[in-house]
Parts: sequence; structure tokens; C-alpha cells
Amino acid sequence: MTTNPFDADRPPEPPRTGRRRRGGQGGGRRRDESLMVPDVQFDSYYGRPVVKPAPWEADIPAYIFLGGIAAGSGLLGAGAHARGLKTLRRNSRYAALAAVAAGGVALVRDLGKPSRALNMMRTVKLTSPMSVGSWILTAFGAFAGLAVATEVVRPHLDEQSTLGGLAKLADAAAAAGSAAFAPPLAAYTAVLLADTATPTWHAAYKELPFVFVSSANAAAAGLALLTSPTSETRPARSLAVLGAVAEIAATERMERTMHEVVAEPLRQGRAGALMRASKVLTVSGAVGAALFGRNRAAAALSGAALLAGSACTRFGVFEAGLVSAKDPKYTVTPQRERLERRRADGVVGDSITTIG
Repeated sequence: MTTNPFDADRPPEPPRTGRRRRGGQGGGRRRDESLMVPDVQFDSYYGRPVVKPAPWEADIPAYIFLGGIAAGSGLLGAGAHARGLKTLRRNSRYAALAAVAAGGVALVRDLGKPSRALNMMRTVKLTSPMSVGSWILTAFGAFAGLAVATEVVRPHLDEQSTLGGLAKLADAAAAAGSAAFAPPLAAYTAVLLADTATPTWHAAYKELPFVFVSSANAAAAGLALLTSPTSETRPARSLAVLGAVAEIAATERMERTMHEVVAEPLRQGRAGALMRASKVLTVSGAVGAALFGRNRAAAALSGAALLAGSACTRFGVFEAGLVSAKDPKYTVTPQRERLERRRADGVVGDSITTIG
């Protein structure tokens, strides 16, 4: 008897009714072919990926990392504005604008030419993370630019004059806008990755936004520890600890709740090495910021560790997703297990399950 690759996908045969007919055209007894097909152990999908790997290169994880720094710095700058910490406010605002501009350059490099980035602004599609993210990035960039503009003109204006009053209003609006758009800017890239069919990214859709947001806060706090005097970095130290704890907890939960096979790329190979380095650097940076953050050298080292840890997280998640898309076992194995569970629960009217 011959078999073909689609035997495993053939729907269950309906139960036979009536008496079995003896003697057909061949004159022999007809046999149930489904009983003759052995259980197929998945090995390869003709040696090819089941889903198409994302055609993204290093520009995209760099864009995600820079967007996180911009979001965290915008939030930190707004907090410093409220607390009256002038140096921390100024440095965080400059960092937010520089990071969002650099991220834009990385995005344009990936797209190939600037006109493609501008074309993303032609429509608003609420069901598209890319479309929504483009508008979030633009809105955040506008408020970040306004915040830096107020920093530039502030020393040259009399606060009691009309222009000084307008600058004060613009300053408050920039702080509020930066704070409002910072969380969605840090989170939308996680939604963008999880909205694909890439197995590891999609399986992490519940926890990945929390990983990216907390990682963004830790990175921004690290940059503030590097660039600002220790007399004003108390909010940055607190944000570093909170961001690191949240990132480690969210990452652990993400890997624990994912399918064991789909989580495998996060623990093996280059992606696994990046994720392990991320945990070590993030914990080291947070502990250093909390215990020795008032020392200038220790604060700088802690800040550098937090920045490096955040970069490793973004590049590690990105690399793990590409690995999971290239090997068909990360797509087929969970699907077959879901199919078996459905059959065990008595669902026998279908034979195909998709991502659940």
C-alpha cells in the first residue's frame, strides 16, 4: 500500500452504517484504509519552513531597542519635569528625541527609502499594529521635539513675558504628551511581532508587551544614570529597579507559559545566549543602581549594564523568532498536539487546528 504526505490531514471517516458489502469489482473483501495508515511522526516539512521567516535584519531589533529608550526617556523626562529636576529633565528629553530620530533612521534603512516610511502615514488602520504604531511614533516624536524646543528657548525667555508664558504652556503640554505616548510606543513593537505567524513571537503575545515596556524603562533609566548627576538620578534608580524586576518576572512567565517546544529558541543557540546575558546584565545593573547608584562610577557602570541588558532582550527575542520560523517543527508540533487534545476531548468532526 502506498501513502502520501496528506494522509495525516485526511478527516476522520464517518461511522459506517448497514451491512458491509462483500465482493466488489475486484471480487475481494474491502478493507478500511485508515486502519492501515501508521501514525506519522513529524520529521520535516519537505525540509522547508511552514511559515515564511520575516525578511527583517538588524535594523528592526535596533529600531525596537531605540524606540524603547525613547519611550522610557520621555516618561522619565516628564517625571523630572514634575519633580523640578532640571538636568535630568533636559537630558531625558534630549535622549528621547535622539533615540526616536535614530530609530526612524533604522526603520527607513529597513524599508529601503524614506518615501515608504511616509506612505505608512497615508492611512489609519486600527487593526494593523504597523499603521497604529506609525502614528504613535509620529505623535511621540512631535511631543519629544516640542519638549526639546522648550529646553532650547527657555534660557532666552523671560518667564514673566507673554512668550515666556506660552513656552511654559508648551512645556507642560510636551511633558504630558510624552508621558501619554511613551507606554504605547514601547509596547506596540511587541504587538507587531506577536501579530505575525512566527511561532515564538505569536506564542508570547500575552507577556511580550510587558517585557518590552519594562525593558524600555530599565534602558532609559540606565541612560539617565550615565548622563545625569547622581544628585538628580533618584527617580532613575527607582525606575531601573522597577523596570528590571518587571522585565525578569515577565520574561520568566513568558517562557514558562509558552509551549515547551516553541520556547526552545529562547533558551538555545545565539538567542538563548542573548537572553541569558540580558538577565545577568539587567539584574547586575539594577542591583548596582540600587546599592551604589550615588557613586558616579558605579552609577555609570550600572547604567551601561542596563542598556546592554535591554539590547540583549530585544535582539534575543528577535533572533528566537527567526529561528522558530525557519524550522517547521516549531509550527507543526504544537499544532499536532492541539489536534490530539481536541480528539481526546471528543471533537472528531474536524482534523485541522490552527494557532490557538
